[in-house]
Amino acid sequence: MKIIASLVCLFVLAFADISEVRKLYPDAAKSEESANAFFQKMSAVSDSDANKALVAYKGAAESLMSKYGNTLGKKTKHMKAAAKLIDGAVTADADNIEIRMIRLSVQESVPKIVGYKKNIKEDKAFIVANFGKSGALKEYIKNFILRSKTFSDEEKKAYK
Repeated sequence: MKIIASLVCLFVLAFADISEVRKLYPDAAKSEESANAFFQKMSAVSDSDANKALVAYKGAAESLMSKYGNTLGKKTKHMKAAAKLIDGAVTADADNIEIRMIRLSVQESVPKIVGYKKNIKEDKAFIVANFGKSGALKEYIKNFILRSKTFSDEEKKAYK
């Protein structure tokens, strides 16, 4: 009985955690301070966490740190870690619309010179095809689409 109660508590805590991360993510790129706060929060997530969306958010936090790194070496280190975490999450849970949204948000925001833009069309198509099945995440995904650089103004009209 104690084991079941512990598992239920862990599930509730994990759920609350992902909810908090979802609230923080849209504003994490607005300033170096918010990026650092998001990175600190995500540093607690294990690279092998069972919740692959959290792993993808950790990768997104790494990409934000690459934006604010003060040396090329630090920027490169953070971006490589970001790509590894995000792509690993996609590989582990390819049908997860939230993970695809995270990867798209990172890929559309990094400079072309970084070379991490190869999945933009694929992820956009996946999000469009699966938007109706996104359930509780529908509003969250819609808000991302409306802010996204990848979706045209005409495409965004379908989600307003």
